[in-house]
Amino acid sequence: MSEGVKEENQLYDEINITPMLDLAYVLLVIFIIMTTASVQGVKVETPHTANTMPLAKPKMRAITITTDGSVYLDAFPVDMAQLEERLAQYKSNDPQLPVVLKADAAAHYDKVSEVLEVCKRLDITEVGLITKKGTE
Repeated sequence: MSEGVKEENQLYDEINITPMLDLAYVLLVIFIIMTTASVQGVKVETPHTANTMPLAKPKMRAITITTDGSVYLDAFPVDMAQLEERLAQYKSNDPQLPVVLKADAAAHYDKVSEVLEVCKRLDITEVGLITKKGTE
């Protein structure tokens, strides 16, 4: 063999890590997007009260009322008929169904009253109202 011709099966001294870094960056971006997208709930400004107490229970259902009067059951939009139907299903599985009502401070009182009437018709007695502590 002459010196000007290189061998085809030459060993490399370095490993090209560029594809591995590209994969790591893509996985990092996917992880960031998935963790921020998994946050559930509806943002409302709750009213302030002097005393608050913890209401966390394992099978609790959350009803949220926004400023414009939209109603959400566990972060999913519902109308009053759907709310009553789904709460009735949950109540049949758990007779002591606890419900928390989180309404925006600027929400119309009649919408809050409608939701409370649905709970009363279904004989849901454990209803909590979420407020902020303090008098701002």
